[in-house]
Amino acid sequence: MMAGAGLGLRREMLGELLPSLPAEVDFWEVAPENWIPMGGRYQQQFAQCVKQATVTTHGLSLSIGSSDPLDLSLVRQIKQFLDQHQITLYSEHLSYCSANGHMYDLMPIPFTPDAVTHVVSRIQQVQDILQRPLVLENTSYYIAPAQKMSELDFTCEVLSRSGCQLLLDVNNLYVNSINHNYDAHAFLRSLPSDKIVYGHIAGHYDEADDLKVDTHGADVIEPVWQLLKEAYQVHGVFPTLLERDFNIPPLAVLLKEVARIKQIQASVTTHARSA
Repeated sequence: MMAGAGLGLRREMLGELLPSLPAEVDFWEVAPENWIPMGGRYQQQFAQCVKQATVTTHGLSLSIGSSDPLDLSLVRQIKQFLDQHQITLYSEHLSYCSANGHMYDLMPIPFTPDAVTHVVSRIQQVQDILQRPLVLENTSYYIAPAQKMSELDFTCEVLSRSGCQLLLDVNNLYVNSINHNYDAHAFLRSLPSDKIVYGHIAGHYDEADDLKVDTHGADVIEPVWQLLKEAYQVHGVFPTLLERDFNIPPLAVLLKEVARIKQIQASVTTHARSA
């Protein structure tokens, strides 16, 4: 059962983490595409990790919003990976990364009723193979092509019609609210609490006062920490993972941010009990 505060598990970290994973981290997240093809020592090390702590998955190449056919072979491989390691959740991005070939970037799905129908159909295909709900993350985006719905309405409609669940990325919500000039607090309060399975928090790059770039390459800033606290107050405390993909500091520094997640979770829980 996933709970508490998590951290991304990268292959280059294994030498520092094993043989005993740090107890400060309650769960770990991996991109299954990075582990499915690995054998030998890496598979042995991964098996060690799974025995010691809860592991969840966050994919990179499902491309749920693309017009390209779904890669059903990949979905079946992921199903086998989840079953093999007894991993409950598979999360991905509410975006796409292929169009007549892989683009190696996350592109925004047009916020339109037709796109909702298209995405819902593809989600249901994936869920039928996985035999579990797909968990989709609200992603950062910098343009909104052919927009006919708000990001909030599009997201909620996909969640409602598909039966999928939500990975709430608080930093993406903050970044999008600045870049697209909407109220992050109103957006947060309008999300369906019962759909939120877990969360992400990360740092970003300030290109300008009105342009934030989601990089996962910096410390989490104070307004994002406060938005995470508000998310717990509105929706209840949910498991939350620290993402750090670039400019990765020593483990001790990462563990301080993991500890900050736990502190906020504990303070909101204590306040709720006393109230």
